[in-house]
Amino acid sequence: MTLSLAQLSRCTIAVDLGASRTRIYARNTGLIVDEPSIAAVNTRTGSLIAVGTLAEGMAGRTPAHIRVIRPISGGTVVDIDMAQRMLRHLITDKVRRAWRRKPLLRAAVCLPHDAEPIAQRAAVETLTGLGARRVELVDTLVAAAVGCGLPVELPEATMIIVCGAASTQVAVLSLGSIVAAEKVQVGGDAIDYAIVQHLRSEHELMLPTQGLYPLHMALRADRMGGGTETEVRGRDVATGLSRTVLVSTAHVRNAVRTPLTVVLDAIGRVLRECPPDLVADLGTRGMMLAGGSALMPGLDTMIEEATGMVVHIAANPDHCSVLGLGAMMEGKVKPMVLDPLATG
Repeated sequence: MTLSLAQLSRCTIAVDLGASRTRIYARNTGLIVDEPSIAAVNTRTGSLIAVGTLAEGMAGRTPAHIRVIRPISGGTVVDIDMAQRMLRHLITDKVRRAWRRKPLLRAAVCLPHDAEPIAQRAAVETLTGLGARRVELVDTLVAAAVGCGLPVELPEATMIIVCGAASTQVAVLSLGSIVAAEKVQVGGDAIDYAIVQHLRSEHELMLPTQGLYPLHMALRADRMGGGTETEVRGRDVATGLSRTVLVSTAHVRNAVRTPLTVVLDAIGRVLRECPPDLVADLGTRGMMLAGGSALMPGLDTMIEEATGMVVHIAANPDHCSVLGLGAMMEGKVKPMVLDPLATG
């Protein structure tokens, strides 16, 4: 994934294919698509029933012949055909007609750090099938750093942690390039799974996906870890009946510490790979959290306690990658920042 700002300036659209949500940014227009990366398919006929928010609402509520699938996992396309069908329905007819009038349409897409060649090819084929004549690949870490407003062009260290639904990426950047980076398969989904398992073992309660939202809000409100109780409704494991229990946020916070420890280990490995001068810069500047799961309960406080560094959360963590890619595409970034935009 090596390209220059001059190449990006020729692109018309910027795409962030996330495991949780898909976002598309159009030149001179802004964000035109921000929908869940999910589709509902009738397995008997092969027809696409719903995509995006509508399909997300069907999760866990469909009959046997309707499958709710995610064609994107960990920031990479795992089902090219389904990803193309999903994107066609997410993009409005007005935008598609505008694209048809541009026979040399170029697109830029974010990919995880050190994405395999097969993952790069899948992303290219997905957008080529939508009409793109050329697809530029950009490292998600670099795009997110630009979207957060970090001064990546300076000869100083900037550290960013991109927390996705399926994975977390950690990197230190300097002079527009990645100095050291790590990717771990722990994200928002792993945190949700840890909470669900805790409720099952401690309260014998099966929790639906939508039932996690009150716990997330309670954990974020209880930032000091004092411990409050939140009412949660789910299905009793033994009887199968609906039941309501009071859950302690302190106990839930302890349950999610195990998966979050993997992220802390990745941060330690990245810091050990960096030159001492860059680590000294981070001691005063701190690090930035971005990505759709940047608000994972307890992550920022755990990092601060483990590293002693200040942890900032981006103002708009969900959209950092696509907005950074759009800023580079529209020439809002100085040429010296990322030229070449190399990730190794």
